[in-house]
Amino acid sequence: MAEEKENEEVYVGSIDQGTSSTRFVIYDREANPIASHQVEFTQFYPEAGWVEQDPMEILESVKMCTAKALDKATADGYNVDRGLKAIGIANQRETTVVWSKSSGLPLHNAIVWMDARTSSVCRRLESELPGGKNHFLDTCGLPISTCFSATKLLWLMETVEAVKLAVQAGDALFGTIDTWLIWNLTGGCGGDVGAVDEVQHRVYGLHVTDCSNASRTMLMNLKTLDWDESTLETLGIPSEILPKIVSNSEIVGVVAHGWPLSGVPIAGCLGDQHAAMLGQLCQHGEGKSTYGTGAFILINTGKDIIRSHHGLLSTIAYKLGPGAPTNYAVEGSIAIAGAAVQWLRDGLGIIEHAAEVEELAELVENSGGVYFVPAFNGLFAPWWRDDARGVCIGMTRFTNKGHIARAVLESICFQVNDVIKSMCKDAADNGVESKDGLFLLRVDGGASANNLLMQTQVNIIQNRDTSESRGKKHLFFFLHP
Repeated sequence: MAEEKENEEVYVGSIDQGTSSTRFVIYDREANPIASHQVEFTQFYPEAGWVEQDPMEILESVKMCTAKALDKATADGYNVDRGLKAIGIANQRETTVVWSKSSGLPLHNAIVWMDARTSSVCRRLESELPGGKNHFLDTCGLPISTCFSATKLLWLMETVEAVKLAVQAGDALFGTIDTWLIWNLTGGCGGDVGAVDEVQHRVYGLHVTDCSNASRTMLMNLKTLDWDESTLETLGIPSEILPKIVSNSEIVGVVAHGWPLSGVPIAGCLGDQHAAMLGQLCQHGEGKSTYGTGAFILINTGKDIIRSHHGLLSTIAYKLGPGAPTNYAVEGSIAIAGAAVQWLRDGLGIIEHAAEVEELAELVENSGGVYFVPAFNGLFAPWWRDDARGVCIGMTRFTNKGHIARAVLESICFQVNDVIKSMCKDAADNGVESKDGLFLLRVDGGASANNLLMQTQVNIIQNRDTSESRGKKHLFFFLHP
């Protein structure tokens, strides 16, 4: 019997719902990926600085990816239908959705985390509240910023009539993308396995979020891991529209009928950057940098909430079970990283595929004096300037596409370097010193496959000539400045 159980096919699935694409990966019992499928979805730019997504298209992309990955695994001889034991979700974080509980339909497009439309909301709050930009910092670890979900929710409640009426009628539900996915995966407004509404006697999907995503809303108390009542009262946000907060590792519910994964438990959920930190096995004092649409650098600070004095965020790292200890982190969030390369592709047509940027940049020795600041939607950490806009300077008649491509890659590295410097300052303020004067940063994300980008990052942090990067590969060891 023991041998039979050991030989039993066991698989887990992972929904990776990112800013520009959705992916579903199936892993075997040794954590080897056996099948996956990925699709990009539409980004909408209604006005300068605005970024939206269609929540229904995101939902459909998840359904397509799960179905395709399951088909691939089955075609390769894996008995996934019988052996899939659980799924987990990693998702883009602050992106905000408000939908109708009764119809299950979104009341507006999702407002993406990098969207800057709420700058006027932020300025108003800063002027009205005694603590200004940092009024909620002690409670949630975040400054008032266009990045976080609370300001997006306020904008929707104040500006979109359908949202305003639904909130007044008690028909509105708020959530980040994890909440939207779980609500629909567990049945939505026609659920068969979700939560029972005791008044209407209807079954709905489960309205939950995990503590890592909740920590990015500006509404969660970092110490209690619950919605902060004083913050909700100050902002005028009714608690009834907010989801229940759960840990990162527990069975939340099971997938409803009508989905490719029907009957499979949803057993884990983290914001994508927290999932990357956990996947990189970052223990207390260790960190990672993810190079995706944006760039996100997190250092695990263990059980301690570290308050940054240099423009960084205090946030959750992870909580692996309802009774497990909470790990916290210090984070530097950068809005535009890989998105700048996408702009070269989609906006300027300089390249046809994102992977071509490395080859193009390698055609020149350096950027030729060209500097690029990708503040398409303002600047996040450590500057927090939502009024900043992108610039490209230093161009001459000598400048070609290679110089611009290299300047774009260097702009990613300069931004990460600013965050690393702030982290080193905060570490010094808290009496933390690195071992042998070295700081190890693990890297991941699609752009980390770019060898030129990674070596340029090392060179900039270690204050070396970026032209040294040609043809070289190095480990990511950084000296403290």
